[in-house]
Amino acid sequence: MGRERSGRFLAEGAQAVREALRYGQVHEVFVTATAAARNAEIVAEATQRDIPVSTVTDRAADGLSETVTPQGIVAVCEQLDVALEDALKQPRLVAVLVGVSDPGNAGTVTRVADSAGASAVIFAGDTVDPHNGKCVRASTGSVFHLPLARSRDTMAVFDACRAAGLRLVAADGHAETDLTTADLSRPTAWVFGSEAHGLAPEFLAAVDEVVKVPIYGKAESLNLATAAAVCLYANRLR
Repeated sequence: MGRERSGRFLAEGAQAVREALRYGQVHEVFVTATAAARNAEIVAEATQRDIPVSTVTDRAADGLSETVTPQGIVAVCEQLDVALEDALKQPRLVAVLVGVSDPGNAGTVTRVADSAGASAVIFAGDTVDPHNGKCVRASTGSVFHLPLARSRDTMAVFDACRAAGLRLVAADGHAETDLTTADLSRPTAWVFGSEAHGLAPEFLAAVDEVVKVPIYGKAESLNLATAAAVCLYANRLR
């Protein structure tokens, strides 16, 4: 893929570009005349930092965009992921995504983790690239706020989390233990699987505890991002 070869990715939209300028490493900004007028402060900040700003046509901006209604402003950014050991240097609350293929879900969980004050998000196994355009947009800039790490070896991620002093707790709708009684007294790595398939049995067997979010009404289940929000905030509210 082009992102992997270049080591760069695109952050699209005013909020993403604003956060990229504040917390990321931006190489260039592309903007339409209309978007430049609408986001003058972003253009000014990039210019003040000697980051090239190129005015492009609406058609060119559409070509860079992955959305139906492009905002007309895109930043070329350095990729964000760090080594697993660096992401776990000061762990207190970590989100681990295992086999999450939907970029919207992955980006939203990253946003939730940021909001809950997590110290890192780890993309494990066959999980979507955190630099995917939809993932970046769904995070509303949170990909720039906290360390992101990737590893194809999920068990190695679990081992690294334990070595860093984290207790591994998996969220699973079929668990016998309820979230309200789970032990969250220690620094926690919350493990989340895909919304469609959940976590494989070998991963559920490898964690320290498996819990479910209680459903008090008639809903069949919670979506991944909602369940992640409940679980991550549970550590903060105990």
